[in-house]
Amino acid sequence: MVDDPRPRPVFRQVPADMFAFTTTDRAELHTAVMQVFGDAHERLVAALTFDEVLAALPGVGWYEPVTDSSLDYTLGALHKYGLVERTQNHTAHYASAEEYERRNLHYSLSRKGEAAYEGVLHAVQLLSSTGALQTAVLDAILDRLGELHDLLVADDSADRRVYAALMELEGHLAGLRASTKQFNGQLQRLLRAEGADSATFAEVKQATIAYLSEFVTNLDARRQGIAQGVARVEERGVTVLHHRALRGADLPALPGEADPAPRWLQHRAARWDGLCAWFRPTDGGRPRIDQLADVARRAIVALMRALERLSDSRRRGSSTAADFRVLARWFSACDSDDAAHELWSGAFGLWPARHTHLALDDPTAVPATTSWWQAPAVPVSPLLRTTGQVDKVARTARVRDTGEVRRLRRGRVLAERAELERAWRRLATPGPVRLSAFGTLDPGSFGRLLELLSRALSAAPQNGVRRAATADGRLIVALTGSQGAGRARLRTPHGVLSAPDFLVSITEARPHDIEARAADAREASA
Repeated sequence: MVDDPRPRPVFRQVPADMFAFTTTDRAELHTAVMQVFGDAHERLVAALTFDEVLAALPGVGWYEPVTDSSLDYTLGALHKYGLVERTQNHTAHYASAEEYERRNLHYSLSRKGEAAYEGVLHAVQLLSSTGALQTAVLDAILDRLGELHDLLVADDSADRRVYAALMELEGHLAGLRASTKQFNGQLQRLLRAEGADSATFAEVKQATIAYLSEFVTNLDARRQGIAQGVARVEERGVTVLHHRALRGADLPALPGEADPAPRWLQHRAARWDGLCAWFRPTDGGRPRIDQLADVARRAIVALMRALERLSDSRRRGSSTAADFRVLARWFSACDSDDAAHELWSGAFGLWPARHTHLALDDPTAVPATTSWWQAPAVPVSPLLRTTGQVDKVARTARVRDTGEVRRLRRGRVLAERAELERAWRRLATPGPVRLSAFGTLDPGSFGRLLELLSRALSAAPQNGVRRAATADGRLIVALTGSQGAGRARLRTPHGVLSAPDFLVSITEARPHDIEARAADAREASA
């Protein structure tokens, strides 16, 4: 059987039950016991007895009482997972059989257990850490490359110094990669986040922009310096560098496949390839540091746009009602009707229609006396506005002059406005009067009066007086209670209205000449 030459994926090299101790019902006790072994391993204690494990649990933060059976079950489970090794101590002296049972077995972390414990520590550290883009790391990488070049040039330099400088270089590169990945993840989450507190949200983004700007500054010069440093070391020979570092590492010389030197050199070559991929790729591709700079620049632009949108939302109202109120104030400030029409065209983009000559296919289907509001719609081709033609093959009929239609419509509008002016003039009072003073009213004036009374009764009372204004803001009505005033009877051609005899005051909001406006309306309609 021929072995597969392809490299085995990393995730397939992890044993399936390596982290099973963190998912059981007793995961907390299992993890505490693993921490006891980890602390002992840092103190260079090779193995622990049952009693030593039990006594060390409070030192790692486990203060709950633990029975012998629970601890024995935990040690057995960890041994079952292959995380803890059990050995018998035949060199000790035991005074009794019970002492032999408790002190005979020694427990220690296996190689798999050491990896599992370090993995848990790394995961906890990663969850609580914050990524960063540190230019000091780039400067440290450049310094270590310069030191390695000087050591390779000097024939009398010590191999241990070469080893120490190479380890520092790889450590800085590993820190740069880890911090960059964490910071990029945090940055992408920040770009997608929407802060509840807009002030804090803006401050965080502004601080991030300043941080990214500082990192991008002079980044190209640092990258060029590191690339040149890599090139200088490669001129002296990377293989020579690794072999001198191997001699300075003082690894144990073991026979056969147990010799750690080949694997150590393989790891150093992989780390150097990673350094080249970041700053001086051998295949002519883009260095990863340039990709990091692109991500930082795009993030600055995205954060600036987010801050701009946040500032715009603070600066102006986002509701349609607020926009229409501003537009209404502009209309009220127009000097003439022509100026109002220009404002209308600029605000809504509506222009005179070109389809007033169109009719239904059957002209007799709708009587000529039918109002436009009640007549069925006539289909209008979209090509009429762009090309001046309809969907029919025949030529489009000549667009007739609609000036007469517009004149009639204008006259009708002015007549309605004049009628409204007369109604307001009849209802205006010289001061507060009783509702019964209006006596008999025509239907138009009666409807306007009911509208004013409805607006006033809907308003909240202030000092016993209800105030309201018409839709155009021209008239203001004030309504006072009718305690002890009896009831008022208003007569109209359609009937009699009986209501409390309120004290009513109807005045104009701003004085103007009603007679002059009525005369203008009559002149325009003539």
